[in-house]
Amino acid sequence: MPSYLELLALIAPVFTLIGVGAGARFAGWLKPEADASLLKLVVNLLYPALIFRSVLGNEALADPRNVFWPPVLGFGMMAGGILGAFWIGRWLGLSRGKGLRTFAFSSGIYNYGYIPIPLIASLFGEESVGVLLVHNVGCEVAVWTLGIMVVSGVSLRDGWRNLISGPIIALIAAAIGNVVGLDRVMPATLDRTIELAAICAVPLGLITIGATISEYLVRPKQLVSPRVTSLACALRLGLFPLAMLGLALVLPLSQEMRQVMLVQAAMPAGIIPILIARHYGGQPLTAVQVVVGTTVLCLITTPLWLRLGLGWLG
Repeated sequence: MPSYLELLALIAPVFTLIGVGAGARFAGWLKPEADASLLKLVVNLLYPALIFRSVLGNEALADPRNVFWPPVLGFGMMAGGILGAFWIGRWLGLSRGKGLRTFAFSSGIYNYGYIPIPLIASLFGEESVGVLLVHNVGCEVAVWTLGIMVVSGVSLRDGWRNLISGPIIALIAAAIGNVVGLDRVMPATLDRTIELAAICAVPLGLITIGATISEYLVRPKQLVSPRVTSLACALRLGLFPLAMLGLALVLPLSQEMRQVMLVQAAMPAGIIPILIARHYGGQPLTAVQVVVGTTVLCLITTPLWLRLGLGWLG
């Protein structure tokens, strides 16, 4: 079993790239005007290329359990986290109009993309990355339906419209490609082009995220709210990981899906709630307080949860 320091070394490059993005913003190399364009490039082109290449020809997806359980659990764990955080936050004194909705959304959404992808690849290999990306479909559904409804109060119909996106199209195309054997006949030049785009997805995404959140770092006192930050850390890095590992232990899952749940249980809050809260009328500062608090603390807790989960799940 990897030691604590070995696990910490695996996640350190992820946070280093986020720091590089923040540093590039402070140095004036990456202007705020570029944020929207870079995010669109990553979400609509590079991340779909990563999904397509990881899913197409993935032998782990021949197991029916790796087609059914990943998206079901992705949606269920996200939805359960959002609703659980909403109920607990209200019980402990948060209220609508003062950050409850944004707190529930931010605390319920774990980081399911840019941090776990390189971590799972390092720990378990590319087949488990493919299962993670199928799992992420359920996460996307939860974010763009229930998540948007909680933050902004938009209708379910409007939330579903957001699911017509590059990542979902790439997953469907790769699934069809697996059925017809596309991986065996695809030209090498096209395969290499998709591979090069896929390689760019994670590092460029992390750098862009670092630049996006850097504006909040100039006033460090606002990054921590004693009630919001501490409650978010208790839920996202304490209660929710226990529930996720418990599900991984008792459900009839494949080894690859258990590996995905192990890593996801150890993740901090996802960063996307900051952008969604800003766009859909939530409270971005509350989202930042959740994200920054859980992300900083996860440098300690993530290796601990990984070690516990590796021993618990075998």
